[in-house]
Amino acid sequence: MEREELLEIADQVLEASVADQTEVMVAASDTALTRFANNTIHQNVAEQDVAVSVRAVVGKRIGVARGNELEPESLRTLAERATELARLSEENADFISLPSPQEAQEVPGPAEATINSTPEQRAEAVCAIIDVAAEKEFTAAGAYSVEHSGLAVANSLGVRAAFEGSQAHLRTVITAPDSTGFAEAYDRDASRLDPESLGRRAVEKAVASANPQELEPGEYTIILEEDAVADMVTFLGWYGFNALAYQEGRSFACERMGEKVCDESISIWDDGLDARGLPMPLDFEGVPKRKVPLIEEGVLVGLTWDSFTAGREDPPRQSTGHALPAPNSWGPLPWNLFIGTGDATVEEMIAGTARGLLVTRFHYTNMVHPTQTVITGMTRDGTFLIEDGQVVGGVKNLRFTQSVLEALSCVEAVGSSGRLLEDCWAPALKIGKFNFVSGTEF
Repeated sequence: MEREELLEIADQVLEASVADQTEVMVAASDTALTRFANNTIHQNVAEQDVAVSVRAVVGKRIGVARGNELEPESLRTLAERATELARLSEENADFISLPSPQEAQEVPGPAEATINSTPEQRAEAVCAIIDVAAEKEFTAAGAYSVEHSGLAVANSLGVRAAFEGSQAHLRTVITAPDSTGFAEAYDRDASRLDPESLGRRAVEKAVASANPQELEPGEYTIILEEDAVADMVTFLGWYGFNALAYQEGRSFACERMGEKVCDESISIWDDGLDARGLPMPLDFEGVPKRKVPLIEEGVLVGLTWDSFTAGREDPPRQSTGHALPAPNSWGPLPWNLFIGTGDATVEEMIAGTARGLLVTRFHYTNMVHPTQTVITGMTRDGTFLIEDGQVVGGVKNLRFTQSVLEALSCVEAVGSSGRLLEDCWAPALKIGKFNFVSGTEF
């Protein structure tokens, strides 16, 4: 559905609402997914969906109702239900108001290649990966998904904003007799994905990590490729840069604003307008996005805010455009993170390492201690031993428990280029000390 169609649906709900304030969010998506395993495509699915969410405010009472029926009577009923839920809810003393209208910047729209992606085209991409795996008598598994999405937000204070976007995601795990390799890519434009190159990268990982040796747990110098860096910093974003976590005392940022929290080579920001990511010019309240500095040369300088958390401050702050759909217990999350680049290549990082590990990606990562930014997880699909400046072979995967900020305080080199991994655009990092607590059997 086009933007104006989505806004027309929102307008119908607003006209039917008798609440003091009303917000309507209409989200539409057209998605397709091709899965493969054992060198065979085994599933191809497509789905079209549209959902309407109504947030009604009566005094300081808030109610939210959702539905996916678009007939006028159904939309009126949805508005009535949200208002009734608001009247039955407890007052939220901290609630100030829904946001007022602001002008949003334009971002690149959906890519035609993504919108028009066919099952045959996705099959060709998958076959390019399978052919590369078959050359080595390896097996390939993975998925290729495309999405064309639209979002419209309107409220009774005059907000009326909408955008369309697209996303393509291709990933694969290549399995060899005793090793695996991984590669993935995200892009707004499906035509910019390179399936064969992605497949070869995963195959090279599987070949290089064959016959993995066991390694004693402990502290190691490590080189994290972009996937692992993005995973680690995304957890920092969710639990640390989130203004609700900050206000509730659950963030590392509490009482540390303006302090140095990591190495000066690290700068992190959120920017929904940067075309290197998956641009989105507004949040789920219709508030425009902008570039938000979070860490500048190692110093904590900012957080992400929505209208609720911003309104709780004294004096009130301005939302940075990071609201999630209501009701939102998570708080305002950064989902367009960027990490500044340095001047080193991965090859140079390896050459300068006497003994350490090269890590392709993390798996099953979870937060252990938010205020200390401690996460735990495992390496996966390509973990390698470095000795005397060379990769000498694969090692069995290791489990880690590590503070993200402590790791970022031990950075010895930052990659000169980066890649997009869903919510985060990241370079590779060389970290002087990283704590592995146990090994695995594979």
